Amino acid sequence: MKDETYVPWSLMTQSGLRPLQDAMNQKERSTKVFRCYQSHLVPGLLQTPAYAAAVMGAIIAFEAMPDDTEEAVAARMRRQHVLHEDGLTFMLVIEEWVLRAQIGGATVMGEQLDRLDQVTAMPRVSLGVIPMNATRPMRPVAGFWIFDDAEVTHELCAGSVRITTPAEIDIYARTHAELAGMAVYGEQARALIEDARVALG
Repeated sequence: MKDETYVPWSLMTQSGLRPLQDAMNQKERSTKVFRCYQSHLVPGLLQTPAYAAAVMGAIIAFEAMPDDTEEAVAARMRRQHVLHEDGLTFMLVIEEWVLRAQIGGATVMGEQLDRLDQVTAMPRVSLGVIPMNATRPMRPVAGFWIFDDAEVTHELCAGSVRITTPAEIDIYARTHAELAGMAVYGEQARALIEDARVALG
């Protein structure tokens, strides 16, 4: 029997986005190894305030939910303190397209690229970028988060799925490992970030 919980965004966001950020903060602080893959956005833990405001503002407008953008962005920024805590590891993988998508416009993206460049040197964070010209043994998939080996959160257009079945968590872990293996890190990742910055003009 599968152990999955699907919750529509309309239910999760009745009180706005800040409560979701606070809940995620608690979950991340209790996770020793956090793995994430994003094919379309910079992970929340790495977003700048302006980028987060652009993302959240678009979600709020689309879902016609209570507008708590300012409070939600502040809560997301508080989440990022966890990146500096001892004993925690963050393994984040993104597609190169994420660097080139103009979320919020050129100025916002320029600041966001600067932030990602800084992140590549953080001791507890592994940031991998999958080049667009990479040979792909694993296809791009929708974004997901793995909390230790206990839970996976998988976001869909209409809601979020929480998975706790060990066999299914293992599939996501193997998927993350395949995607991470296609990514570049360190100087090579910084080169892709710089290419994206140059493309901004």
